Amino acid sequence: MDVLKVSAQSNPKSVAGALAAVLRDKGSAEVQAVGAGAVNQAIKAVAIARGFVAPNGINLIAIPAFAEIIIDGEQRTAIRFIVEPR
Repeated sequence: MDVLKVSAQSNPKSVAGALAAVLRDKGSAEVQAVGAGAVNQAIKAVAIARGFVAPNGINLIAIPAFAEIIIDGEQRTAIRFIVEPR
């Protein structure tokens, strides 16, 4: 499954376009975010992507989960959203 990494500076519309493309190609995707700002941008992107794929009859759901990742040698907790059609 493809993982799209989102930061607090990510443009939600750009992430949404990438997310919609992955969903059309692969059927599902993961969106990963670390920190409150990044999670905010990720949720905005999922909402925008939902609007992008809705005309094709696709209704998206996002399942949140925690993930432990390593950034610069430190263990951090990320939020992962598994995005797939309902």
